[in-house]
Amino acid sequence: MVTLQDAVEREAAAAHEAVPKLTDAAVTAALALAAERIGERRGEILEANAADLAGAPNLDAGALDRLRLDEPRLDGIASQLRELSALPPLEREIDSWRLPNGLDVSERRIPIGVVGANFEARPNVAVDVAGQLLKSLNGAVLRTGGAALGTVSALVDEVVRPALAEAGLPPEALGLVRSPDREGARVLVSLPRLVPLVILRGSGETTAALARHAAEHGVRTLAHAEGGGVLYVAGSAEPAKVEAVVEASLDRLGVCNRLNLLLVDAAAVPLLPRVLALLERLRIEARGTEQARAHADLAPLDVRLGHEWANDPDRVATVTVHVVNGPDEAVAIANGETSALAAAIVAEDRDVAEAFLAGYRGTAAFWQAPTRFTDGFALTGAPETGINVDWVPGPRGPVTYRDLWLRQYRVVGDATQRR
Repeated sequence: MVTLQDAVEREAAAAHEAVPKLTDAAVTAALALAAERIGERRGEILEANAADLAGAPNLDAGALDRLRLDEPRLDGIASQLRELSALPPLEREIDSWRLPNGLDVSERRIPIGVVGANFEARPNVAVDVAGQLLKSLNGAVLRTGGAALGTVSALVDEVVRPALAEAGLPPEALGLVRSPDREGARVLVSLPRLVPLVILRGSGETTAALARHAAEHGVRTLAHAEGGGVLYVAGSAEPAKVEAVVEASLDRLGVCNRLNLLLVDAAAVPLLPRVLALLERLRIEARGTEQARAHADLAPLDVRLGHEWANDPDRVATVTVHVVNGPDEAVAIANGETSALAAAIVAEDRDVAEAFLAGYRGTAAFWQAPTRFTDGFALTGAPETGINVDWVPGPRGPVTYRDLWLRQYRVVGDATQRR
């Protein structure tokens, strides 16, 4: 009997064997072919997705929306594959120089090998992540939330793997954990020799637990566990711009980069009724701290200040409102009370805006623009594998194929050099 451990190891080992055969030209062709196959296999993909939706009656509205595919969303997936195919491959040589002893040294980017990815029940993520990893000449083993397994299996088996084969590459370069059991994720993050790096996406505690399990097994992770955008309304903010940024920040509620925490400067409190009226029109509940409730009739905040409403299915249509005394306090809250995913400021005073941007330590900082643009494709033209919010060196913010490599020094001599 094949155990789940055996099955995941088999997928990882097959991907490991396939990695040396990946080339930039063949992967470019495979991604373009995969885009074509989205249209050719549209019926099978939508049928699998309908079955997944029917089998997930207990998901909340936001989760169902992320799971659901339709014709326009499939067209979007195909379009991103075509655009990814057209992007230039990684430049392998970063720099080169000659040492006084005659050694020629070059600093190069090489593939990691096989990278795992554990992500929510969101089918488009499977193609985004697989495309990014293949584009960087890495193999992949995917593990999705059980609710999306049928759709993701269809995308792997009917789209990406056949495209790899048609381009002359081993289809095993893309592996899949084919069990809805959550234990599959724990297995995936426990194979350091086969899968040394795993991208983790999902809700905070579940993802944090997986990251701890990975660390115990010597596996590195890029974790996208928490989000929540911050917007600071400075005293010099123009009312119309505040309204525009707030509304643009809430076009979708179940995403990590939406407006989550609204910080209003004490000097901008006269704008608060206007902002609250806008939130009411958008059918967003405003929950206020004591400082905010001193200036407006708000429901009390009954969670911590940085609570991420996107991960609160019963109250996803909610924003926290807090009043602060100046940009220093706003920066301190954005850095200390949130995940440090993204923060924005609306201000006409350039000095205040520059001070806020310079002080914020998160992955993306915005001036007169919504945090919704914290997205790999929106900012760089490449779909992301996730947004890494770690506080250590390495790829941080939206992670794309340009970040998924290891540094290697290549040294060439003439056999005369000695230490």
